[in-house]
Amino acid sequence: MQDYIDLAEKNGVKLVDFGNCQFCGAKTKRGIHECLEIFNLGFQEIDFSKRSNHIYRFLIVDAHTLQHPEIHGRWNNHFHLSRLHLIFKYHVKWTYEHSPKLSNYLNKYKIDHQNERLIPPPVLERGKIRSTDVREKSTDEQACIHMINEWAREVYHTWEKYHPVVDKIAIKFLKIEY
Repeated sequence: MQDYIDLAEKNGVKLVDFGNCQFCGAKTKRGIHECLEIFNLGFQEIDFSKRSNHIYRFLIVDAHTLQHPEIHGRWNNHFHLSRLHLIFKYHVKWTYEHSPKLSNYLNKYKIDHQNERLIPPPVLERGKIRSTDVREKSTDEQACIHMINEWAREVYHTWEKYHPVVDKIAIKFLKIEY
């Protein structure tokens, strides 16, 4: 399995080891590496063991991934933007069981759309809220939940150009699932 450094290299991107995150602009000292560390450590204000809070884990993953597509595989954009679309537009109550089903559907979708690419918005223009903002402004669980929702919605809207593409994916997914 490739790590984010290998994927960045494969994508022709040189990672910067200092200063703000080169992709989202988070106020870090060690660039993307620290941004990922914040993301990986999570946001301790939320009790993710509660099933009702699982949705915030998905929103965090989708927002961070779509702000940093250069360190992920090409089809990740389809997956994470489709999931946000299903959550925000179609109000799907996402569960862990849905993710492999969406992934399986996208594997079939890829066969007929091999050349389709979702080109990310420009670097530093993928939402003004970043992982560091969520960490710094989350004083309690409700504040953290609010920040995560705002972060995910903002990132989702920066990819608006591709909402028609993921809408087609979402509609077919919903027909399969519901």
